[in-house]
Amino acid sequence: MSDKPNTSPIHNMEDDAEDDDMEDIRVTLTLEDDSETECRILTIFELEDQDYIALLPLDEDGEDNEEGEVFIFRYFEDEDGTPGLENIENEEEYEAVSDYFDELLDEAEWEELLGDE
Repeated sequence: MSDKPNTSPIHNMEDDAEDDDMEDIRVTLTLEDDSETECRILTIFELEDQDYIALLPLDEDGEDNEEGEVFIFRYFEDEDGTPGLENIENEEEYEAVSDYFDELLDEAEWEELLGDE
């Protein structure tokens, strides 16, 4: 899983809007090579008593990436409420979390289709 970012605390969390819409919150990740990438929070979800976060990397113009690449991490907040991330090192856990995230996407797309009618 070396292609995933290795990071600890989320830094530079910005709320680009007045409301609490997750799509408007941006985070900057520091990758293993010390480069940084800005991401949009897609969702924070729970699976088996563990919180996870799905992040969509943005391109140079701050727009969603064309490849549809998504980063998924364990998500936590420390005792001060500071958010942080942990890599998912276990392949079995990563597969379970990825599958669950795919189910969430399918459900959201289905609800969007029903809402359009």
